[in-house]
Amino acid sequence: MKITLRVWRQAGPDQPGAMQTYQLTDVNESMSFLEMLDLLNEELTAQNQEPVAFDHDCREGICGMCGIVINGAPHGRYNSSVPTTTCQLHMRSFRDGDVIDVEPWKAGAFPTIKDLVVDRSAFDRIIQAGGFVSVNTGAAPEAHSVPAPKRQADAAFDNATCIGCGACVAACPNGAGMLFTSAKITHLSKLPQGQPERMRRIKSMVAAHDEAGFGGCQNIGECAAVCPKSIPLASIGQLNRDLMRSLFKADGK
Repeated sequence: MKITLRVWRQAGPDQPGAMQTYQLTDVNESMSFLEMLDLLNEELTAQNQEPVAFDHDCREGICGMCGIVINGAPHGRYNSSVPTTTCQLHMRSFRDGDVIDVEPWKAGAFPTIKDLVVDRSAFDRIIQAGGFVSVNTGAAPEAHSVPAPKRQADAAFDNATCIGCGACVAACPNGAGMLFTSAKITHLSKLPQGQPERMRRIKSMVAAHDEAGFGGCQNIGECAAVCPKSIPLASIGQLNRDLMRSLFKADGK
């Protein structure tokens, strides 16, 4: 396959950026999108040019590191019939001769570090604000000592699959991180272990979301449309209900 890439290049966080065009003539349709970028970097290195910086780790759709906007869609989601991460998007999703725009996540809370790499530490601060449960130390408890109703457990698991990639933020016109925040809150609010700190958690994590510079949620739904793990939009509804309840309760259930 012959592919024309238009890639965002930015030398540093305080440097101006611009799209640069590259030609690839030997792209295999079985390559993942990241493997195609590896091919580009091999050619750039051979030409004594600076390779394109991009985030990656597991390359198995698990870690959430590989966030890139492809032809205007986070993870190239609109090119795929199933939810996918960038590392699991393959070049067979494109056609010979295609022109592909590759950009970083663009959101106020995700400043660009270099090229396609952005700083997503704002998500870490949201988790640190309340994405945990407090338990007594000692021997590990029996796994079935605190049973959870199946419907609740299923909902908790669905939200626990969030990998924190940031596609929801990149897709949102307001740059909101509410789908991520709601997934982390709903995951714990559906389980018995998450009840003692439930109200304090929702207030702390929403406050951390706002302090990080994320925009406000207007329930547009683009976040859920591009989520590679199909976190439901209903999770934001759960967050809003818990937030309203927290206004009348200091802590606890």
